[in-house]
Amino acid sequence: MASYRQLYYHVVFGTKFRKPTIPDIHCQLLYKYIWGILENKKCKLYRINGGKEHIHLLVDIHPTIAVSTLVKDLKVSTSIWLKEQREFQNFEGWAEGFAVFTISHSDKDNVIVYIKGQKEHHLKLPFLEEYKALLKEYGIGFDEKELE
Repeated sequence: MASYRQLYYHVVFGTKFRKPTIPDIHCQLLYKYIWGILENKKCKLYRINGGKEHIHLLVDIHPTIAVSTLVKDLKVSTSIWLKEQREFQNFEGWAEGFAVFTISHSDKDNVIVYIKGQKEHHLKLPFLEEYKALLKEYGIGFDEKELE
């Protein structure tokens, strides 16, 4: 008998010290690079977007890969790649942590719309405030000092 799964994860991670080192004009290069990594790992990317200092992904992660391993691999690979690209000359690295939320199939389209609207969303709300709001929305306790 075949195995089936549907594992939706909303992953969010930011740049080191939340510095705005991902220029909007070049972010698609980074997103395509991430998509390639995910495809090679047999993960399905539903949506990617972000701001100058963070990224959101909605991804179905292959069940043989731990979420933390995938995020670590993404951050290590992209960090090396970004530092080699002249378009991202100010990139210093990714922040240590990340947030990941499981979502239901019925919420998938809403999360896609949310991620798609990141550029406009952050004209009104800074990334740190969004990050805190997401943690609160999903009932995740956090220490304010750890986010600084």
